[in-house]
Amino acid sequence: MAGDRAGASRTGGAAVRPDPHTSLASPAEVHRSRLRARRLGIYTHDQAVVFMRTDCHVCRSEGLTPHSRVLLSAGAREIIATLYQASDGLVGVDEAGLSEAAWSRLGLSDGDPLFVRHPDPVLSLSSVRARIYGNRLEGTMLRAIMSDVVRGQYSDVHLSAFITAGAAVPFDRDETIALTRAMVEVGDRLAWTNGPILDKRSVGGLPGNRTTPIVVAIVAAHGLTIPKTSSRAITSPAGTADTMETLAPVDLDLPAIRRVVEREYGCIVWGGAVRLSPADDILIRIERALDIDSEGQLVASVLSKKIAAGSTRLVLDVPVGPTAKVRSAEAAQALSRALSEVASVFGLETTIVLSDGSQPVGRGVGPALEAHDVLAVLQQACDGPNDLQERACRLAGALLELGGRAGKGDGMRLAAETLSSGRAWDKFQRICEAQGGMRTPPEASHRRPLPAPAAGKVSSIDNRKIARLAKLAGAPEAKAAGIEMHVRLGDPVEVGQPVCTLHAVTPGELNYALDYAASTEDIVEIEPR
Repeated sequence: MAGDRAGASRTGGAAVRPDPHTSLASPAEVHRSRLRARRLGIYTHDQAVVFMRTDCHVCRSEGLTPHSRVLLSAGAREIIATLYQASDGLVGVDEAGLSEAAWSRLGLSDGDPLFVRHPDPVLSLSSVRARIYGNRLEGTMLRAIMSDVVRGQYSDVHLSAFITAGAAVPFDRDETIALTRAMVEVGDRLAWTNGPILDKRSVGGLPGNRTTPIVVAIVAAHGLTIPKTSSRAITSPAGTADTMETLAPVDLDLPAIRRVVEREYGCIVWGGAVRLSPADDILIRIERALDIDSEGQLVASVLSKKIAAGSTRLVLDVPVGPTAKVRSAEAAQALSRALSEVASVFGLETTIVLSDGSQPVGRGVGPALEAHDVLAVLQQACDGPNDLQERACRLAGALLELGGRAGKGDGMRLAAETLSSGRAWDKFQRICEAQGGMRTPPEASHRRPLPAPAAGKVSSIDNRKIARLAKLAGAPEAKAAGIEMHVRLGDPVEVGQPVCTLHAVTPGELNYALDYAASTEDIVEIEPR
């Protein structure tokens, strides 16, 4: 395996260029734009933010105003940040206070010289404006946009404009292919010498759908290579990497990933450590905030990470349900066609599995709670969640068929046998040890059941509201936080019977979740008798 870094001029999200302050600028110009860097410890997700005084000489000389985009340079590194201004107290008149995102990208120490000026125009924004008016974009234009996105040139406003333009007038097939290629090219790529390279991916939108650790264990137990790179949650209660991190280390570099896969045939690691399709994570954050997920962008998001990971055969899980990401059979069929067509352009063989997305999968929603479900299935506990096991076996079976270990239609049976025999559990333990050692998932110190308000039958469970409730309880930042479901669709319930239990690590987060549950209707809808 080898990792080829696209855009070698980038380091940690900052552009690396010859230091402009050692040659072209005059001493007076250098002094006029120079401040002392100060770490403020302010977390702004991945947005680079700089805080400066309103009476700062740089703000006055450069004509900077609040929410300006500014170029920050430190040695050979530079980033674009959003400016916020303070009157006094927060920073000194000769200081620039940086958010954690900006600080880490520039690799600063307190007091380091920092140079601030207006950035050059972002030329690719002209293509975004053209797309807003319905013009189609060529590959070179999309490549320039994605490159600028990854370099931090785009503000959230710019990102919103691009995403909205691609939703109002949907990307056509050529644009979707070009966007997928551009998202791959601006990040890292993995290459593997042994094949086929198997992978799986869900289009998302379904709480508790944590099949990956089970699928990887089953497939790897049959000697098939499945190097699974997974994401952390962006706005959901848990990503696969968050759940897996409660069971084993996931922040592995490329050499460590190679060692694990060569030894055990599979891994379950965080993809962010190797920068696979980094534009995807940036775009997803804005898409979720806007509640926009157009078909072309979804296809590019799903496939770009798999192509960058070096996968050659892929099983795609498409949950369909009224509160899932894909809400109708017609939409699922259209998305499946688009995924298959674009994947074939990149030589990626796919099997698409349409699954039930009408309710959460398993019992747990949140990293540690989902990990307990995974362990119950792998250990074949008598009270393990049957729906999670069945879904995992279906996906693993499709991969076993793609990998040539099972005949057509026989994969699910073989997957189930691999679980029941204990082979999958043995393989999972070995993968965890190879990744740095197996861990015990944490447990929440604060729990509160939510009672059914009436007797009857569970008629609907809102996936989005369940996800929101779990996040308010503290997931995924608090690994033990989330929701433990006690009912499924069609279950009879009595008045006061717990339909779920909130798990939190602080009283405040528990109360936030309780307030939301009390003020929100039909999280779990009960049809009266």
